[in-house]
Amino acid sequence: MRLLALFLILITGVASAQTREVNPADLTLTVSIENGNVTPYQQEMVLVTIHGIYRRHITREKLEQPLLDGFNWMQLGQDHWYESQMDGKKVKNFKRRMALFPDRTGKLEIGPFVHHLTLTDEGDDWFGHDIQSEPISIRVAPAPVTDGWWFPTRRLEISDQWSNAPDQLADGEGVLRVIRITAVGVSPDMIPPMPALSSPSAMIFPHPEKRLVELSPQGPVSIAFWRWTIRPTNGASAILEPIKFNYFDTITRQVHEVTITAQRVAMKAANSPSAATTNSAPSDAQLHPWFLFSTGATATLAGLVAMIFGRRFDGRTALARFPLFNPTRRALRRAARTGDLPGVRRAAADLIRQEGATPEHQRLLNDFDRAVFGPNGPGELDLRGFARQLLSCKPTATIQQANRPPVVRDGTAAKTATPIR
Repeated sequence: MRLLALFLILITGVASAQTREVNPADLTLTVSIENGNVTPYQQEMVLVTIHGIYRRHITREKLEQPLLDGFNWMQLGQDHWYESQMDGKKVKNFKRRMALFPDRTGKLEIGPFVHHLTLTDEGDDWFGHDIQSEPISIRVAPAPVTDGWWFPTRRLEISDQWSNAPDQLADGEGVLRVIRITAVGVSPDMIPPMPALSSPSAMIFPHPEKRLVELSPQGPVSIAFWRWTIRPTNGASAILEPIKFNYFDTITRQVHEVTITAQRVAMKAANSPSAATTNSAPSDAQLHPWFLFSTGATATLAGLVAMIFGRRFDGRTALARFPLFNPTRRALRRAARTGDLPGVRRAAADLIRQEGATPEHQRLLNDFDRAVFGPNGPGELDLRGFARQLLSCKPTATIQQANRPPVVRDGTAAKTATPIR
């Protein structure tokens, strides 16, 4: 008997619940603002939760949001339906999280949200029923005056990463620097723009900035990647200037300054002078004795001819111009012939270090680096043409010898003729 009575009570309760007459307490929709006791600044995120509690069976539903005039907004993920218990009974819950970003100051209103529901009556027929939330007004303060970019965020994380050790670069090698900015509670466009990285002794190629956003219940998580390829231009080392910007912590309500410290980018040779001397010295050429004999004869003959015409002659410098007697020049030709881009750059740096850098050397090497490290990448480089031009440049010793005044037989410098005007 007790089981029968309990069954009848349950049937009566279900039947009375599914009627065409709707009790307002059975369907409620509210809108709440997280941290509503704080006056937000312009562009600062306002977290909003739309929460519905339903004690009726719902067959269909659609939430209509207000116009939200004066706000930029972002829905934080999909709508969430779940069950909970209230007063010992199961009820359905609906939740939607939104991030609002006021773009105006003063008093702004969040209009009512309307939930269009389809319910069932005693005969299991469907009928429509709407409920709506109460409007909410908030006051927005002007953004504080700052020297730079206004950047309000709930949490900020910064990482500074390098593709390889920045102070252990091989000759002619560049390094990729990536700074990652992760900010919670901002849209991607609110992160400060990528700064101009500067250094007086480095060639810096900025890459296009990348930005993306992930959604979380605490707000949008925006990520920006700042990227540069860096190479010292003096063949030794370079110091990159520090990067600074401010942000406003919306939790502590304080302004903080971020400083990404100065960084050193250097070649391996700059960290080890003895190693640099060892690496830059060309290996000894293993030549047949007949080559040594012909070399000495050629140098002696050339020296006699130069003495006849009153010129000094450095046989070692002259012979070093021939690839047969210079392993660095042979390495450059071989790398260009096989299409070895790093090998060409390495051999070119060794050759310039060996023969002495001239303005023509520096121009060719800078043009080569711009083509390799430029935004469009190396593309189709004429490595053989670059090698021919570099090998045809006169070394520093030759230029200095050519600029000396002619020597007459008594050892004094010849007088320069004065032009007749």
